[in-house]
Amino acid sequence: MKTILLSASLIALTAATFAAERDTRVFELRTYYAAPGKLDELNARFRDHTLKLFAQHGITSVGYWMPVENAENKLIYMLAFPSRETATNSWREFSSDPEWKEVVKQTQANGKLTTKVESIFLAATDFSPAVAPSASAEPRTFELRTYKSE
Repeated sequence: MKTILLSASLIALTAATFAAERDTRVFELRTYYAAPGKLDELNARFRDHTLKLFAQHGITSVGYWMPVENAENKLIYMLAFPSRETATNSWREFSSDPEWKEVVKQTQANGKLTTKVESIFLAATDFSPAVAPSASAEPRTFELRTYKSE
């Protein structure tokens, strides 16, 4: 019994230590505004093609979300990179990939899928918890808040 408790304590201590280390990655928050009637096609392109190509070019997907109330047809997602330079290089390689160019050509045969794309690069604060997947299989809802100081 003591061995199990000690093992559990060491695991908890190790997890806490890793969580306390500052995450130095660069995160990119991207918002895509789908063209009218194209949100399902945009999601399918990500599901069927983009994620695989992102991984091939060193682009780490953190998560993909849609607003619960989505009148603007948004797809919001976050990526992670070791550095801003890596992000620039990965995007350059991804954009020039012949497979990606063919995917764009095929998926936009009946018109562009997006009307606008927004991107912002973020750095984790020293008090930010570790970004990790949920252990729960239950669907989750997230709230994105932006605070502006005066």
